[in-house]
Amino acid sequence: MATFVDHVTLHLRAGNGGNGCVSVKREKFKPLAGPDGGNGGGGGDLVLVADPSTTTLLGYHRSPHRSSDNGGPGMGDHRNGHNGDLRELMVPIGTVVKDVEGNQLLDMNEPGLRLIVAPGGQGGLGNAALASTKRKAPGFALLGTLGWEGDVYLELKTVADVALVGYPSAGKSSLIAAMSAARPKIADYPFTTLHPNLGVVESGESRYTIADVPGLIEGASEGKGLGLEFLRHVERCTALLHVLDCATLEPGRDPISDLDVILGELDAYPVPEGQKPLLQRSQLVALNKIDVPEGRELASFVKADLEARGYRVFEISSVTHEGLKQLNYALAEVVEQGRAEAAAAEAKKPRIIIRPKAVDEGGFVIKVEGGTFGNIYRILGTKPERWIQQTDFTNDEAVGFLADRLAKLGIENQLYKSGAIAGSTVIIGPGHGVVFDWEPTLTSTAELITAPRGTDSRLDEPKRRTSNERREEYFGRMDAKSSARAELIREREAGMWQTGEEEYNEDVRLADVELTTAGGVAAADTSSAADAAETEAATEAATEAATEAATEAETEAEFDRSNDVDSDAVEEIQK
Repeated sequence: MATFVDHVTLHLRAGNGGNGCVSVKREKFKPLAGPDGGNGGGGGDLVLVADPSTTTLLGYHRSPHRSSDNGGPGMGDHRNGHNGDLRELMVPIGTVVKDVEGNQLLDMNEPGLRLIVAPGGQGGLGNAALASTKRKAPGFALLGTLGWEGDVYLELKTVADVALVGYPSAGKSSLIAAMSAARPKIADYPFTTLHPNLGVVESGESRYTIADVPGLIEGASEGKGLGLEFLRHVERCTALLHVLDCATLEPGRDPISDLDVILGELDAYPVPEGQKPLLQRSQLVALNKIDVPEGRELASFVKADLEARGYRVFEISSVTHEGLKQLNYALAEVVEQGRAEAAAAEAKKPRIIIRPKAVDEGGFVIKVEGGTFGNIYRILGTKPERWIQQTDFTNDEAVGFLADRLAKLGIENQLYKSGAIAGSTVIIGPGHGVVFDWEPTLTSTAELITAPRGTDSRLDEPKRRTSNERREEYFGRMDAKSSARAELIREREAGMWQTGEEEYNEDVRLADVELTTAGGVAAADTSSAADAAETEAATEAATEAATEAATEAETEAEFDRSNDVDSDAVEEIQK
């Protein structure tokens, strides 16, 4: 499990601002009390703080996502929303903050240094704050803006006075453990040290910090071994102490060749602008492991050559502590000298002058982009983009307020100068942004008016019609109605369509026809019955001659009466 992390990417999201409130005071015996909507609260910021007690970025390596609280919405009765709590993120001293493109934002090399790396969103104004002499009771409020969201890169560069550099297993960890209270991992194999170790050393009245940097090998400046992972920790050191192994058993190695390789790698490493190259800083040489007989002999042999190069050479032993006292005093002397030079350079730094922004600075730019259906005019700027976020586009009054703000900023005049015309596509903000068709207002782009001088067609009111014009229009409408009515009558007579009354009469006629047919059938049945009666009467007359005439007369009379009754029934049904 990792115990030391010196670079990490943070995913940050600051709190959003709260929305403003639209409210009108309603209280008994107080009519027309006016708007009382409160403002929304601001979102919480994310702040990086250089903390001396923090030594690693391990906490952010395990949980890189950090966010802050949102602001509360405004409420009625002039109650403002609460502000989101800011969140402080502690980082070690010497942390360099960069954006996703690699641009350095700040070098946090002093205790207590603070950087608002992710500002929170701005709270929206309520309708009470938007009220004015011309706008007595606004029916809208401003929305809260979004907090900053993105990634930042943290890189830790150890802040130490002296850096111990050398080959792996040269005894650097043993030396820092012998000179300070630090207890790094020590073992008899290469690359035991996987991360820098810091130790505080006292020498009389002086106190300084030494850093144990993991071992360097040939090609470290090109990324070999641990390479650039830890060479950056040497950038801030005032002095370099070359720890050379005088008891190495590897073939082809000796203190002189090891020193040449280390110097070549330090020379190839680029330092940030404004800092001294590594080889131009104070350098001392420590010939370690003289407690071994062969090591002491080799140290005595190469010491003269190293001193001839201009180095101060010390023969030491991390096991027996031999020579450490002299080395300690020498390092303290070099550190104090470096601090004095740094203080003098600090006094010569130019003063930082913060100048206010110009009053007439527009704060926006217009970029013309080619599109499929013509040019697109993109507006970029802090104010327009913030105003777009604050506008509720479902409220017509809020959209009108946005148009007034943009016009006062001078955007419409700049659009005309950029070649925009009525109906041109305008986008506010990067990416997709907010797209709309530009319609110039009356107070801008007077050059677009094509009317004669001294006139404006947009100001011409429609003329009032005279009595004759209204009369002619009325008669024209009546004639049109008459023509349409006559056409309908012709179509109806032609059988193209029928009214509801005509359909009803047609149904009644069909019913009459059916009833008439049924009456005829009934009459035919009655005639057949009469013939049968006559035949029976003739038979009876043959047998009874005396009663034939009387019976026949009576039968004929009854037949006539029955026919009259049937005819009356048919007439009643037809009626």
